[in-house]
Amino acid sequence: MMLFGRKRQDITKNPFYKEKDALVIYLKCDRCGEYMTFRILKERDFVVSYDGRSALMIDKLYVCPKCYNQISLKAGFKATFKPVYFEINGGKFVAKEEYEQQKGG
Repeated sequence: MMLFGRKRQDITKNPFYKEKDALVIYLKCDRCGEYMTFRILKERDFVVSYDGRSALMIDKLYVCPKCYNQISLKAGFKATFKPVYFEINGGKFVAKEEYEQQKGG
């Protein structure tokens, strides 16, 4: 789908939006439906992976500010920050456009 001349990102394959020094994710809480955004800093949040599938990994726990539900995110990446695998529990990824529509941005 084209939106203002840009191709919409397929979040089922890559839910991480690239910024200069970070990856940005947009989440929706499974418990209360709250929409949230988080930045994953490339210099600080990634660790070397020894699982044989990826070069880098993250293992993060986010807390919904509305209902305090815990959202767990585990993901592996190539050295170029392209996701190899990802798993989320307690919430789901949403597209940037859906987040902006819900937050009025």
